[in-house]
Amino acid sequence: MRTCNRGATTTDVEVTTDVISLRRSVAAGAVGVFVHWFDWAAYAYLAGTVATVFFPSEDSTTGLLAVFGVFAVSFGIRPVGALVFGSLGDRIGRKRTLSLVIFTMSGATLAIGLLPGYASIGIAAPVVLVILRLVQGFAAGGEFGSAASFLAESAPRRRRGFGVSWLEVGSLLGFLAGSFVFLLLSTVLDESQLTSWGWRTPFLIAAPLGVIGFIIRTKIEDTPEYRAMEANDTAPRSPVRELLRSRKRELLQATGLMTAMHVPFYAVLTYLVTYETDHLGHSADSAALLSTAISLLGLALVPLFGLLSDRVGRKPVFVGATAALFVVATPAFLLMRTGLAGTWAAGLLLGVILAAILGTYAVWSAEVFPTRTRQSGLSISYNLTAALFAGTVPYLMTMLISATGSTLVPGPYLMVFAAGGLVAALSLRETAGSTLLRPEDVSDLPSRTPPGEAA
Repeated sequence: MRTCNRGATTTDVEVTTDVISLRRSVAAGAVGVFVHWFDWAAYAYLAGTVATVFFPSEDSTTGLLAVFGVFAVSFGIRPVGALVFGSLGDRIGRKRTLSLVIFTMSGATLAIGLLPGYASIGIAAPVVLVILRLVQGFAAGGEFGSAASFLAESAPRRRRGFGVSWLEVGSLLGFLAGSFVFLLLSTVLDESQLTSWGWRTPFLIAAPLGVIGFIIRTKIEDTPEYRAMEANDTAPRSPVRELLRSRKRELLQATGLMTAMHVPFYAVLTYLVTYETDHLGHSADSAALLSTAISLLGLALVPLFGLLSDRVGRKPVFVGATAALFVVATPAFLLMRTGLAGTWAAGLLLGVILAAILGTYAVWSAEVFPTRTRQSGLSISYNLTAALFAGTVPYLMTMLISATGSTLVPGPYLMVFAAGGLVAALSLRETAGSTLLRPEDVSDLPSRTPPGEAA
């Protein structure tokens, strides 16, 4: 074996380089999703206060539905952002879109933190709030696809699941930070202080974090796979058109994986806070504390499930998780009705299942697509399912429970999407350890090499 200076072997140097490179890639990829989900969590946790500030109404349910409606509308614009930023990422590189996305997102977040309420500027307040949430949603449409493509292409092949799983660690850290800030604000401030200025704090905190993320992202290099396409002058001119023409099956499969992640993610980490306070009679502090505990559990388990998928494969982990969700979803919400202890047991169980899904869905989806359409495929599948099924979770749950009078509605709802994810997973090949650079990525020649077979 060749040796390097001071007795270090070439393998030692390569391993050290891989570790350093992975850390830099994780920092660049995860910082944006942290900022994004910190903002989203803050908005969800402060929904009641935001309703009071921007949508004054004698009927509290009407105000809450208005806030959740804005939540859903901001998801509706995300597919447009996915088309724009996904196409840009495949044509001009991951690095540039990562920087542009976080700059736009942070600017809109800062503007929301400074926006006067209904009492100050009247109807203009909710109108501008909607516009700013649309800008955030547009930028968010490019965040996942850019970050997931960048991390998948930057991580060592045999540790790709572990590397990409840190994308979801960033998401959970964002939710955890949002939960912590909400808990802190609700503890130290009274209702009038929270309504007058306290609700602005999370949005003002997120802005400088976005600046830090922008600086980090401008200093990174683009991925080896994308640079290989540039060197061969094979970057696609119309990646979305190519995706829809020749990669429809992969797009549908990735969409199935994404849907099975989105719905339980928002049900467990966003809507459950409202569910506990409105339908189980628990305090806001108790609900936020459980959300924090689930996020902490996810922080510990998501990288482990990503690592497990590198060892045993994506398929066993994801199939096991979606099958478990299908079985326990309704019993979990029945258990919540038994009291606070039952709510905690059910919430933590759902958290474990969610962690297994989060640890595998992103890397598996990234490995489905060739490099030349990867960011477009990830962006479109992620954000289309987010717009249709994720952002609507709080709104639909509130509406369906009100219409049916049953607080068990979330259980069967989760079962439907768990079944869809299970079907998608069973239709996919195993891709752990596969190469991401396919023949068509560097030769401009058509290829249908199945994922996982070009290892």
